Amino acid sequence: MKKYLNLFDFSQRVDYKTEVLSGLTVAMALIPEAVAFAFIAGLSPLTGLYAAFMMGLVTSILGGRPGMISGATGAVAVVIVSLAATHGVEYVFAAVVLAGIIQVAAGTLRLGKLMRLVPHPVIFGFVNGLAIIIFMSQLDQFKDVTGSWLTGSTLYILLGLVGLTMLIIWGLPKLTKVVPASLTAILVVFGLVSFLNIDTKTVGDMATIKGGFPPFHLPAVPLTFETLQIIFPYASIVAGVGLIESLLTLNIIDEITETRGSGNKEAVAQGIANMLSGVFSGMGGCAMIGQSLINISSGARARLSGIVASVMLMVFIMFGSSLIEQVPMAALTGLMIMVSIGTFEWASLKTWNRMPKSDVFLMVLVTLVTAFLHNLALAVLVGVILAALFFAWDNAKRIRARKYIDENGVKHYEMFGPLFFASTTAFAEKFDVQNDPDEVIIDFEESRVVDMSAIEALNKITERYQKAGKKIHLKHLSPDCRKLLQNADKLIDINVIEDPNYKLAVDKV
Repeated sequence: MKKYLNLFDFSQRVDYKTEVLSGLTVAMALIPEAVAFAFIAGLSPLTGLYAAFMMGLVTSILGGRPGMISGATGAVAVVIVSLAATHGVEYVFAAVVLAGIIQVAAGTLRLGKLMRLVPHPVIFGFVNGLAIIIFMSQLDQFKDVTGSWLTGSTLYILLGLVGLTMLIIWGLPKLTKVVPASLTAILVVFGLVSFLNIDTKTVGDMATIKGGFPPFHLPAVPLTFETLQIIFPYASIVAGVGLIESLLTLNIIDEITETRGSGNKEAVAQGIANMLSGVFSGMGGCAMIGQSLINISSGARARLSGIVASVMLMVFIMFGSSLIEQVPMAALTGLMIMVSIGTFEWASLKTWNRMPKSDVFLMVLVTLVTAFLHNLALAVLVGVILAALFFAWDNAKRIRARKYIDENGVKHYEMFGPLFFASTTAFAEKFDVQNDPDEVIIDFEESRVVDMSAIEALNKITERYQKAGKKIHLKHLSPDCRKLLQNADKLIDINVIEDPNYKLAVDKV
């Protein structure tokens, strides 16, 4: 248990002072973002704060990446906003619980390794689309209750405070990193508004965040198939988006710390956290890239920092709600705009002239699907499918054959490139059945028979040579290719040559 929790494992040389101070910093920085994400989802600020507490605590204890911080996130907020608007918060809680169940199942089935199938252009598009969504959601703060754009002094005050917030978040880290820039920006704007008695919208004008410990509350929804039909699409998207963002964050932290986390373990922890969040009045969430980087950059490497952050966050909620309600919305808006700017992969724009056109197309498409459909899981799925098709097409064009006739009058076709469903047509075009000699050898030393379509292609070329009264042999098949042909021996009859150099040839495949 001690090794599993990694709280008091002295072999890890945990710096407890650093862990505690980093946890306190993260806790203070979590508050404004959790409140802002709850507003994005159209929910009470408490649902975001409760989610931040529950997600952070559970994943810090059970997760697969010590030092990574989870909480209420924009990725989840943009998914559940329409569910909250059409069916209410109880259906949101039910969807979050179901999403947790799906995530636990994914981790148990060890599906975390599927992240290897997501190419970088799709990741860039996903992140960029998420950044656009977060930015667009902030534009509502520049409108009045009727939906009209603000004008006059009200607009100028809001723009000034938003600009000041962004300036502090951008400039303070260049001077010092002792205090978190986001928290400092909130406090400066809050102090300025209070000192000058500026009339601007605050968190308290939106809703009260006064509350105690998260209450245990089973979602008050009918346990019917109709309810499942309503929440399952949202739950599956929340589960997918949460796992994608969490595993992406895990990989980033792995690279920074030069250690290795467990994706499957993190998936299970995320699922348990979402299940508990849903029954403790939280909106659910996933790993937070920004807060995780704050924690790691502060020197935290163990689970203790995340636990401290979650516990202190609840202390702030229970005893500091009156202060939080006075935070200007302009400060949260500026913070979220900076989050969107920081989330956007600006480096991806510099690769346009260097990346293949197919990769650029993928990145742009995933960005557009994410930004306009607000369906991050669908965007990634579309991107992965198209990436696979592009890969198949590129490899289909690479199959080729070197032809020659040896001293015995036997014609050899030395194949290069994989033989699979997309390359079977090009493969068939390589052979000149009518003009070939009576004996032909197809050499696969530099090629592979990959799938059933490849077997069928071999079957067809065999039939063509047999009808012409000629013999055909296969040579230098790797063990997996030979096994594939053996499994299909009732469908195909091909003479496979056994040669003394076979083992050496296999090693080169």
